Formats: sequence, C-alpha cells, structure tokens
Amino acid sequence: MSPNATLVSEAKNTWCPGCGNFAIQHAFRYVIEEYEKEGIPKEKFVLVSGIGCHAKIVDYFNLNSFYSLHGRTIPVATGIKMANPDLKVVCFAGDGDLYAEGLDHLIHAAKRNIDITVICHNNRVYGLTTGQYTPTSPYGYQGRSTPNGIHEYPLNIIEVLLGSGAGFVARAYSRNIPLLKRIIHEAISHPGFAHIDVLQICATFFNMTSVYDEQVYETSEANVSQFDMACRTGQQWNYSDPGPIPLGIFYKTIRPSLPEKREIKQTDRKKVIQEILSRYS
Repeated sequence: MSPNATLVSEAKNTWCPGCGNFAIQHAFRYVIEEYEKEGIPKEKFVLVSGIGCHAKIVDYFNLNSFYSLHGRTIPVATGIKMANPDLKVVCFAGDGDLYAEGLDHLIHAAKRNIDITVICHNNRVYGLTTGQYTPTSPYGYQGRSTPNGIHEYPLNIIEVLLGSGAGFVARAYSRNIPLLKRIIHEAISHPGFAHIDVLQICATFFNMTSVYDEQVYETSEANVSQFDMACRTGQQWNYSDPGPIPLGIFYKTIRPSLPEKREIKQTDRKKVIQEILSRYS
C-alpha cells in the first residue's frame, strides 16, 4: 500500500452527486501528495473547517483537523498558527460561513497578514440549510427564504480582500481542476495570508454550471504584483451581472506576516505561571 493510499479516510461521503466539493477535495488531495513528494509530510498540515456542506471535507481526509463554529475558522486557524508556526494551516469555509458570520475575521486576518491559507467553497447559497441567499448570491436570487427575490447586490469579495490588505488573492472554479490545483499549491506556499474564492457548483440548490462554463476565463498573471491591475481585474465581474469572469491569481505580494518565526527560550512554565498567579493572590 502506498503512503498516500490512506490520505482519504473511510468516512462515508454524503455530498450530493455533482457537488463541486468533490473537485475541491480531489484538488487538495493532489496538492498534499505533491507536498509529500517535496519532503513536507502530511503531519505538517492542519485543516480547520466551519459549518456547512464544505465542512465535511475534514472528515474525508486523514489529516489533523478542527471543526470550528459558524464563521470562526480564522480565529481557530490563527491560534494554531501562532502556537506552532511550523504548521501549514488551511481553512475551508463556505461563502455564508465566511462572508457573512465570519467577514470581520476575514478582513482582520488579511490586514494582519497572518500566515494561513483560506479556501472558500463559494456556491453562493446556504446549501446545508436548503438554499437561502448569502452575501455573494446575485441580485434577485429566489431562495427558500426569499421567494420574491433579494433586493440587494452581492459583495465583490475580491475588492473587499484587496482593500483589506490581503497579500495573495485568487479565484478558481471547481470545474477547472488543473488551475485549482496550481492555485492551492501556490497559496499554501505563499508566506503570508492567502485567500482563494472557489466558484463551486451546488447541483441541488443553485446549479450555475452552464453560466460559469460560458463566462469563466483564465486571466493573465503577468502583472500579478501590481495592485491597481488586480483591482481592475477584480472589478470585471460583480458577482451578479452577466459577463466575463476572470480566474487565476489576481494579486501576490510579499510583506511582513504573523507569526514571525523567532527563537523561543526554554522556560520553566510552572514557575512562570506561579509567579503570575502570586501577583494577584
């Protein structure tokens, strides 16, 4: 049996047939296998998931993982990374999970440039709870909770991330697996905060396959370090109106990140704790 034969767990997969989560799982498995070939063992990876259909992905890998509360993947991932900077910490979150409940954490993680990778399974609905609208649902979307359609425009999450100071911003598509693999690998390798917005098919409640297949294209990455170019690329599609949808790495720059690796002095933990407690006794 090869070492990677045990990378995928024996847990029963309960995603709907045709769900884009399968593609994301496949792409991520490939990336982990590539890192193992490069000498980085799977034990160096920790996965953090939120609440939603996406979250089951941690059940399907034999990797260290943590189920967080709704919208709270990033605080957990931040704590793990701060405690052990040598780990590669990857957040899996849904668009409702991350761009609604967790938006404040996302913005500040980008601002701080915390060295984690965030992969958003963006199916643009709350799929686990039968299709309510999310911050990236298009204007007029008719769901279970909004049968007459929503009267608000979606967030352009690319603009939000660029405006928050994210050093790595990308968009992928669950039906373009080669591109998805490459972007995930580059995001994890990036020294600082990295975010991938994955346009994902929800075959049950919001099947955008034909729309995405017609509209997506791979944008040039020749000027990936230019912020103004990234902004223009991010503005090409507003998550609502029809038109070309660029995919790829929009922006990548290196700047100081948290946590900084530094020499940790050996201390008597029990003695230090006692000294702190004695001050307030």
